[in-house]
Amino acid sequence: MASFKGQATYCVDAKGRTAIPAKMRAALRSKTKNVFTITRGFEQCIFLYPLDTWMGMEEKIRSLSTFNREARAFTRRFMMWAEEVKMDSQGRIGLPRTLTKHAGITEKVLILGALDHIEIWDPKVFEQYLRQEEADYETLAARAMEG
Repeated sequence: MASFKGQATYCVDAKGRTAIPAKMRAALRSKTKNVFTITRGFEQCIFLYPLDTWMGMEEKIRSLSTFNREARAFTRRFMMWAEEVKMDSQGRIGLPRTLTKHAGITEKVLILGALDHIEIWDPKVFEQYLRQEEADYETLAARAMEG
């Protein structure tokens, strides 16, 4: 399983493509190296999953009860945005317009490693997100890592 960390800022070209940082490409497993699933993330970003990680995500979603209304709603919303994208020989992926619109992405993207997936943000939206966070870094770490 890939382990993504770090951050980078890239431009979005006229065809809606952006590069994946070389250090994140290096973290990919060879058998799924060029194929990703891209979908709507949380807090106005885009999630990018390598194919092997995405297959595990699908298994988790398949295990949800179809008798549970919230599980059905989540499955619909998460999967309706999902698309398979292939990285080209220059390390770029195409960003679907529906997702760039959701994330407010226009000319630049901030690419963040998030362990098993990559988050793609508009840099200004991410700055605003950080300002709106209620907890400071230390408080957030303590709350998240408790127990």
